[in-house]
Amino acid sequence: MPLPMSLAAHFHAMARNNLWSNDRLLGACAGLTSEELHAPRTSFFPSLMLTLNHILRVDAYYLGELHETGRGLAAWEAASQREHQELVPLAEAQLASDRGLVHFCDALDSAALAREVGMHRGAEEGVFAEALPAVLAHLFVHQTHHRGQVHAMLTGTRAAPPQLDEFFLRYDEARRRSEVARLGI
Repeated sequence: MPLPMSLAAHFHAMARNNLWSNDRLLGACAGLTSEELHAPRTSFFPSLMLTLNHILRVDAYYLGELHETGRGLAAWEAASQREHQELVPLAEAQLASDRGLVHFCDALDSAALAREVGMHRGAEEGVFAEALPAVLAHLFVHQTHHRGQVHAMLTGTRAAPPQLDEFFLRYDEARRRSEVARLGI
C-alpha cells in the first residue's frame, strides 16, 4: 500500500494538474474564432474570454500575495487593465502564470506550509492573515470552478470540451503521457 501523500506533494501535484488542465482547456478553445470566444454565453462571466481572463487575473493576485511581494492587488489591477482580447496572448500569459505556480509549489516544505500569508483585500477591508495551505487550496478550487464554467460554455460551441480528470490515477497515465512530456511536468 502506498504511503499517504504529504501536503507539499499534494500541492506539487495540484500545480501540475492545473497547468495541464489549463493547457487542455485552452487547446480546445484554440479551435474557435475570436467572435466565438467573445460571444455572449450563459455563465457568471458571460463569455469564454471574460472567464479565461478572470482565471488569469485571480492567479496574478494570488501568486503576488503568496510571494509576499506586496504586489497581489497591484497584479490584480494590472491584469484588469490589460484584458486579453485574443486567445494566443492569454494562453501564453496563463502558461507563464501556471509555471510560476508550479515553481512556487515545488519549493514548499513544512516551514513554508506553516506560514501565514497577508492577503490584501483593499483599503476598505485591509489585510487578512491566511494559512498558506488554505490560500493554495482556495486558489486550486477557484481555478477548477471557473474551468468548469469554460468547459460548460464549450458545450455550446463547435469545440469539443476536453477531458479534464485524467491526471492523478495510474490508470489514466497513458492518456496524459504525451501532454505531460510536452509541458515538461
